Amino acid sequence: MTTDSTTPQKVVRFEELTGLVGTEVGPSSWLLVDQERIDRFAVATGDDQWIHTDPERAKDGPFGGTIAHGFLTLSLLIPLWSEVFDVEGVTTKVNYGMDRVRFTAPVPAGSRVRFAGTLKEVTEVKGGVQLTVSGAIEIEGQERPAVVVDFLARFYA
Repeated sequence: MTTDSTTPQKVVRFEELTGLVGTEVGPSSWLLVDQERIDRFAVATGDDQWIHTDPERAKDGPFGGTIAHGFLTLSLLIPLWSEVFDVEGVTTKVNYGMDRVRFTAPVPAGSRVRFAGTLKEVTEVKGGVQLTVSGAIEIEGQERPAVVVDFLARFYA
């Protein structure tokens, strides 16, 4: 779980998508979640709770320091996913939603995270296909992932 190896990006043609159920993707490279990123997310979302933005106060808090917002960690899914998977021969790529999301461990400021997952389902939709990807955003050096998620991506030809 803590190796620095990155799986090369899997690039597939649109026509191949229906045959990819069970295919593993990732892991991505590690991405630093530092205090600056956390602070920028707090400003962008208006969520400036002290456990995220006040390192002094957070030292005495439940996590021993500041932690990333759960939704910040979840938002990193797209750049990490895009690093390990892409589809050629499409006109549009859409993040369609989530079927299941759990924030299973806090991400301390200064941690590195990465994504790994499996293509769980490929379903035809009007003009394209929908992929259900079951994955996790892992925290370097920790056994429990930060986020466990089933997310939906649509690709239209």
